[in-house]
Amino acid sequence: MTTGLLTVIDMQRVFADPDSPWAAPRFAEAAAGVRRLLPAFGDRVTFTRFVAPARPDGAWRAYYEQWPFALQPPDAELWQLTDEFADRARQVLDATTFGKWTPELARRAAPEGRLVLAGVSTDCCVLSTALPAADAGVEVLVVADACAGADDDAHAKALHVLDLYRPLIRVTTVAELLEGTT
Repeated sequence: MTTGLLTVIDMQRVFADPDSPWAAPRFAEAAAGVRRLLPAFGDRVTFTRFVAPARPDGAWRAYYEQWPFALQPPDAELWQLTDEFADRARQVLDATTFGKWTPELARRAAPEGRLVLAGVSTDCCVLSTALPAADAGVEVLVVADACAGADDDAHAKALHVLDLYRPLIRVTTVAELLEGTT
């Protein structure tokens, strides 16, 4: 069994639906990578959901003026995990921020001190979760082929930036992680 806490970031309908303005074009490929990882982590898996706040504050007001379709309650269909993950998600953490490094996620990661990240989007919520976790002294592994970006270029650039933080953050693959070479 692989060590650490697998955190599957925002595998939600809003990012899976090709007609959504927030669609991640390679969502299906990221989902395939996540499916391969899940058995190796057993109960040490946390899914996250990005949800809109009831009333945006600060710079978030301008953000939601740009994306008004997203101002829906947490139980709205667009915020639900995709069907393939909804039944597998025993632990779900909601956040109104891109980064999911919350006190709750920190508690869940603490026993082993290793956070394995997969999901969408590499260039937003994955990146925004990895950096504060690394700052907190947690070993972070980002599974490149279990992530998807806003587009291929953004995904590649985000992985490059994340890899600059070695050894605090390491970019790996599903195969490397499952083989125990990371």
